[in-house]
Amino acid sequence: MATDRLGKLYLMPAPLDFHCDTQVSLEWVLPRHTMEVAAGLSHWVCENAKSARALLKRIDAHIPLVTALQTQTIVELPREVHKKGDHATTWDAKALLKAAVLGQDIGLLSEAGMPAVADPGSSLVRAAHDLGLTVVPLVGPCSLLLALAASGLNGQSFAFVGYVAQDASQRSQQLASLERLALQTGQTQILIETPYRNAAVMTALLASLKDSTRLAVCSGLTLAQMHIQSLRVADWKRTSPTLDKHTPVVFAFGP
Repeated sequence: MATDRLGKLYLMPAPLDFHCDTQVSLEWVLPRHTMEVAAGLSHWVCENAKSARALLKRIDAHIPLVTALQTQTIVELPREVHKKGDHATTWDAKALLKAAVLGQDIGLLSEAGMPAVADPGSSLVRAAHDLGLTVVPLVGPCSLLLALAASGLNGQSFAFVGYVAQDASQRSQQLASLERLALQTGQTQILIETPYRNAAVMTALLASLKDSTRLAVCSGLTLAQMHIQSLRVADWKRTSPTLDKHTPVVFAFGP
């Protein structure tokens, strides 16, 4: 059980404009309370220190940081967590929570969206629970849920499958298997890809899925150039869709 002497681990959502040409106003995507909590923290664990500092600088323009950005303690998650995933490594995340054990609140931050959801960080959250720390998720954007809500697909049963195989043959087989599951259970299947592979994944989806399957393509979520379209595969084939190599896309499909 957590005690008053222990710090808390705050899960801090980040805007979805990472690596995009334009940025959204923080007030459009982050509640003031979320920014106030972030401004009050001085210890961070993050996916990338450079992008973490950039977000804190943006927050400072709205609500002054409790300590100068240059004096903030910002520690990156190990590279092995990025490459292999939180659940395929044996590293002990508890060491990164030493300040919280001593009573200092800590924030967990990814480059975009909610940390530990389609991003690294779940190992740190598990370690926090094991240490008896209170874990507090803050309100902010999560691309997967925004896409699901806007897709018209089943929001009562869904699965995030992450990245599909890069090999064309394996990818085709994987998509066909996921479609069978979706059609048998009604479960929406959600996936993402590195933006420069957007076109390849879209081509694979149209080639692998049945014409009657519904496919939603949600790009630039929360951004000025946001585009969301949900059509049967047969209808997609008639539109000759094109996806750029820079904008993050969430794909979802099901009956």
